Amino acid sequence: MIRCSIVGATGYTGIELARILLRHPRVRITHLTSRQEEPPELGKLLPELSKKSPLKIEKFDIRKVLEGSDVVFSCLPHTESAEFVLALASKNKIVIDLSADFRLKDPKLYKTWYGWKHPRQALLKSAAYGLPEIYREEIQGASLIANPGCYPTATILGLAPLLAEGLIETDSIAVDAKSGFSGAGKKLKAELLTGEVNENFKAYKINQHQHMPEIQMVLSDVAKAKIQFAFVPHLLPLERGILATIYARKKAGVKAKKIRAAFLAAYEKEPFVRVRKEGDFPSLHAVQNTNFCDIGVWAEDKNSRVVVVSAIDNLVKGASGQAVQNMNIRLGFPEQAGFERLE
Repeated sequence: MIRCSIVGATGYTGIELARILLRHPRVRITHLTSRQEEPPELGKLLPELSKKSPLKIEKFDIRKVLEGSDVVFSCLPHTESAEFVLALASKNKIVIDLSADFRLKDPKLYKTWYGWKHPRQALLKSAAYGLPEIYREEIQGASLIANPGCYPTATILGLAPLLAEGLIETDSIAVDAKSGFSGAGKKLKAELLTGEVNENFKAYKINQHQHMPEIQMVLSDVAKAKIQFAFVPHLLPLERGILATIYARKKAGVKAKKIRAAFLAAYEKEPFVRVRKEGDFPSLHAVQNTNFCDIGVWAEDKNSRVVVVSAIDNLVKGASGQAVQNMNIRLGFPEQAGFERLE
């Protein structure tokens, strides 16, 4: 059995991660930690937990985590996870970081988008970007895996086949993305209070969202050219899920049949990407509480536009589920391990 610890286990992603790992046939959770002075009872956060379980949320102790773990998941907030990850970097542990602290390869971008100077820039080059559908080979040999953001996962999977095959104009992309409020975490913010979210719908951080450089980095890598795009995120009055509607312009002479064929070829063997039948587009209900990304594609020969609809659960494929998928790849387990009852 592989010993796994979750640091920062009381947030949305930490609890979701524990929920998946408890079902994993090859994993034993050894530590669930919190930075709170009085960690909450695990049963209150994870009510389906058996009363016979010895698990509890403990105050963070790095010595215990090091001694009792083969794999460590860091669910600490952005800019706070890096210091903890640095302490594990030379300890022969597999670290999967769910924050943004090791996703970007260019250290200058952290100052621009997150307002801080990265403390260990050399590690950025060795960290694998944990999007299995594109970087599976890099994940297989990595000791540090930077789990992607939720908006990037939905957006990149919706665009990668088009860019890899050179089917769209690279300056024509617009992304209209909508997320449930759990994507913002548990921090107390006035705009996330029930009275503000309920019966409301709004755009925010238009072309200024911190996930934009992450999306651009990967799409540019896929396209082998610098990609520019418009990105408009919205807050939905529901807990979980992301639905991204992506618009682009076909290159001259590209047929609709070729657009659809690119998606089918790219994701045919991917266990967690489902390309919908022609004319069928995903809803959030189809992916909530699963590790699937569902994709619907619209294209016509008589129209220069392409529309892609990509849907995920932001807490599963957009965070904790993808982290477990990355662990499975790294350790040579079946990628579906831990998800059997989810799917």
